Amino acid sequence: MAMTVTKVDVWAGSLKDQPGSLAEKLASLAAAGANLAFVVARRDKPGKGVAFITPIRGAKQIAAAKKAKFRKTKSLHGLKVESTDKVGLGAKITQALAEADINLRGLSAAAIGRRAVAYIALDKAADLAKASRILRKL
Repeated sequence: MAMTVTKVDVWAGSLKDQPGSLAEKLASLAAAGANLAFVVARRDKPGKGVAFITPIRGAKQIAAAKKAKFRKTKSLHGLKVESTDKVGLGAKITQALAEADINLRGLSAAAIGRRAVAYIALDKAADLAKASRILRKL
């Protein structure tokens, strides 16, 4: 099962815990031409939330992201993994990384039809190349 593994820059921004906060930020990014492949938003604590997005490309999108209070993260290192969906794919990915002593900061995945995509967050930049090599061999 061939996997496509790509490094991604993840942008993070704080949200007000109220209706429309995320919608406003996403609308401003869309107006700048951002075609986001990944969005995760959640409440951190009452009154505050956080959103993670990718990709942001080009000067216009970067300016819009910064205006919406998104910043490219320096402490979260991301990989996008694309593959044919198979039973046990998530277990296979996470087990291979665990056996290589790579700790996950986060993982979000979905299957649509026969395709699967996962976004993996790592704490260490050094783990990106190592994880990429491992996952490409699965």
